[in-house]
Amino acid sequence: MDIITFSINGRKVSVEKGVTILEAAKKAGITIPTLCNHPDLPPSGTCGMCSVSVAGREGTVRSCATMVEEGMEVTTDTPELTRERKGNLETLLGHHVLECDDCVFLQKCHLLELVREYGAKPTGKKRETDRVLRSGTIVFDQTKCIGCGNCTKVCPTGYLSIDPSTGKLKLSDDPDVECINCGQCITHCPVGAIEGVGEFEELERIFDDAGKIVVVQFAPSIRTSIGEEFGMEAGSVATGQLVAALRKVGFRYVFDTAAGADFTTMEEAAEVVGRIRAGGPLPAMTSCCPSWVKFVEFYYPEFIPNLASSRSPQIMLGGIVKEYWSRETGIRPEDIEMVSIMPCVAKKAEVKRDELKIDGRFPVDRVLTTRELARLFRKRGIDLSKLEPEAADDPFGVPSGAGVIYGSSGGVFESAFRTAYYLMTKEELPEDAMQEIRGIDGRKEKTVTIGETTIRICVVSGLDNARRVLEELKEDPHKYDALEVMTCPGGCIGGGGQPIPTSAEIVKKRSAGLYSIDKKGSLRVAHRSKPVQAVYREYFNTEATRKKVLHTRYVGRKKTEVESLRDSKQYE
Repeated sequence: MDIITFSINGRKVSVEKGVTILEAAKKAGITIPTLCNHPDLPPSGTCGMCSVSVAGREGTVRSCATMVEEGMEVTTDTPELTRERKGNLETLLGHHVLECDDCVFLQKCHLLELVREYGAKPTGKKRETDRVLRSGTIVFDQTKCIGCGNCTKVCPTGYLSIDPSTGKLKLSDDPDVECINCGQCITHCPVGAIEGVGEFEELERIFDDAGKIVVVQFAPSIRTSIGEEFGMEAGSVATGQLVAALRKVGFRYVFDTAAGADFTTMEEAAEVVGRIRAGGPLPAMTSCCPSWVKFVEFYYPEFIPNLASSRSPQIMLGGIVKEYWSRETGIRPEDIEMVSIMPCVAKKAEVKRDELKIDGRFPVDRVLTTRELARLFRKRGIDLSKLEPEAADDPFGVPSGAGVIYGSSGGVFESAFRTAYYLMTKEELPEDAMQEIRGIDGRKEKTVTIGETTIRICVVSGLDNARRVLEELKEDPHKYDALEVMTCPGGCIGGGGQPIPTSAEIVKKRSAGLYSIDKKGSLRVAHRSKPVQAVYREYFNTEATRKKVLHTRYVGRKKTEVESLRDSKQYE
């Protein structure tokens, strides 16, 4: 590794060659202000907040996009730089209408921190051309957009761009380009110009109907991310505190979606084994991620038969609660309001798919993201970090470790193959046998031998990787026997509904937290779960019942119509 030496504010610093001034300053403990910079994205230099002076160069340079050179002399703090940054900030504010009470950055807005630091004046007014647009479960607010382009860099379908005539984000009108509602644009926008539908206007209405029994379930990945909203370290396991907070806020019963994942594991494992034995359709593809399902339905409908018919964990658990648990407790299904806490804005669309209805009822009635739940807790004065842990309710309160790791890329197939191995051999899969498919790498492969059967597995996160795999499968349909896809980098732990900021480093910590739960647990496989065994014995004892509650179908999709939410006179 080549090491170069330069000076920053008169101090000699040595760093590896190929880093930017901004990165070098951070390693040296020197703060340079930024706004649009994100550690996972190439720099754009749009905001101009990271400007610095370099001796011998006229004007200033963007430290996020300027590489350190041997002998370079950098100055990061002068009255002239302060004036320039303040001017750049006020230019940005002229394009950003403040709407702080309804923003994903409430109480932790870096833009407002910079406003206070530099004494800048918010002057943003809505332009005649600005619109607030909705596509599916995502709202795109041009009145707040500063044109940094972060959203365009993470959009996996090319649905978003920056309009050169306005400098604002633009939604594609190409009939062959669609938004899949993954929400990565939300977690990478530095100014809250993009948010999920329902975020945060209707939080209190959940409990308005006194005739409803309000039941909540929380996704596997929430337990290692929700704590970030309350000052806890990323990856901290906060399952018990989360349960306590959910009860404190008013939910009557609290269930763990990871217990639903155990049912998905049972069905998906049987489905994969059945397809391999029957010779197809292969590769068997996971269907837990609604953005991935929509991607296949819109862009690659020829692969719809490959998607597992097994419902996702939240949908399975919702159905089991309304069809099985309701009978056990004597509560009418129509009196149950099932709320899911999910790391994903696409889950809001999933619960409204007509194909999922059971006797005319949706299994899940409402979805809140991790961010929305944190907002609800704060509105009620609940500090999750200070609560004593409590256990979730029986019979869906104690999931297997296999259910918990569903939140991380590779977790779905590791869970499924722990059970598939048992179904095929009547022995347990050796511990850590699926190590190769763990982690946040975008593409992982493994070949598993079960008896005389060889199964070729591919695990993908990120749709750029998924698209490449599907194109390869067009050329070689027999390349893999099983394909797991999660749209968001690293899996649900990096979902579009998770706390902001989200970065690769934070995602790694969240994932490590999930695997630590699995490793320490006494129950690590779905097929050993007593609640799972009981429900199958007492209720899912016919194929017709299993298909009705635990399986679904998929259909080709047309482009979603964009809806304009606010007229041109607002904000003026």
